[in-house]
Amino acid sequence: MKAIQFHEAGGPEVLQYDEVPVPEIGPGEVLVRVHAVGINPPDWYLREGMKVMPAEMRPALEFPLIPGTDMSGVVQAVAPDVLGFAVGDEVFGMLRFPGFDGRTYAQYVAAPSSDLAHKPAGIDHVQAAGAPMAVLTAWQYLVDLGHDVPSPFTGKVHQPVPMTPGMTVLVNGAAGGVGHFAVQLAKWKGAHVIAVASSRHEQFLRKLGADEFIDYTTTRAADVVSGVDLVIDTVGGPDSSRFLTVLKRGGTMLPVFFAQYDPEETARLDITVSNIQVRSNGPQLAEIGRLFDEGKLKVGVDSTYPPVRSGQGTHASRAGPHPRQDRADGGVVSAELQQAVANYAHALDELNVPEPETALTEDTTWTFTMPGQGMPGRRSPVAGRAADKATRRQGDKATRHGSGQTAD
Repeated sequence: MKAIQFHEAGGPEVLQYDEVPVPEIGPGEVLVRVHAVGINPPDWYLREGMKVMPAEMRPALEFPLIPGTDMSGVVQAVAPDVLGFAVGDEVFGMLRFPGFDGRTYAQYVAAPSSDLAHKPAGIDHVQAAGAPMAVLTAWQYLVDLGHDVPSPFTGKVHQPVPMTPGMTVLVNGAAGGVGHFAVQLAKWKGAHVIAVASSRHEQFLRKLGADEFIDYTTTRAADVVSGVDLVIDTVGGPDSSRFLTVLKRGGTMLPVFFAQYDPEETARLDITVSNIQVRSNGPQLAEIGRLFDEGKLKVGVDSTYPPVRSGQGTHASRAGPHPRQDRADGGVVSAELQQAVANYAHALDELNVPEPETALTEDTTWTFTMPGQGMPGRRSPVAGRAADKATRRQGDKATRHGSGQTAD
């Protein structure tokens, strides 16, 4: 089978499009023919050698590595001890996370059945692959943690705040992957939802249920909002404490990305700060899948980029995320296309903005799932974000967050 892997840590140039053996399944596993793969920031953190972590905490990596955790596909084989899945079932999931052995950037993957759920009939493989890490992050923060493992960031076990009708929830970075699911889940629970994002996402977020909208490029949330019960901040960063003042006494702050708070200030304001490390959970995805089928949750998908022909190796395309609309030989993603996507990620790194989720499909289509921007007439993602950079500096600047979906 074909797989995208790397033999050393580094930039996008280390990605290779290789022939590798089809994995064998072990106890508790199923073999999945992959139709679509979601790309999340942990994937490029891994590719870079986990430089986001302090040197003394970085794990030893064994190469080559096939990255990827999120996927959607069809079951091809089932271990004898697996119940609930059969050959031909459509499934989706986030595999073996936290960890480095999801190996979803491939035509086939051996997947723990405990990490999988049946794909909702109401969404396609591309949408399904774009959901798991983002929606599980929002779910485990807001609805049900699903385990008793302490957060590696605080050493404490997160306890979701029961959301009841009439509560007010503010979501910063509401148009991102985690953010747009947080908006929908809070609304599903009956909360009054305030969405913070850039103006081009307002209609998208209102359609998802946001009751109020704040354009961070023109208005600081702290200047117009107070008395909020819960803030979920998918942006974080050194200025994250600016949202503390919108909370009422006894309120809760949920930072998805790295954030900085003064313990004395949070104690004075009687604010609880809690965070999580998202973990794979098939039963939770099954419950979430029912919400997709009922139309209570939607996945925002921005653009689909068709494949190019292979043959020039991983350095063939340096033009960014707009490959020619030719069909690739063999019905698998070409090395040229995956390099174009890698270049796209590198371009966004240079702009200091978050990378969108992406999907790699069986029919060689990459889909950039930038939630909130799935509207006609949109600008090129790179060009558009470059043009917005100056504006971002004037507002609540978006930075990468823990689950890695776009945060604007």
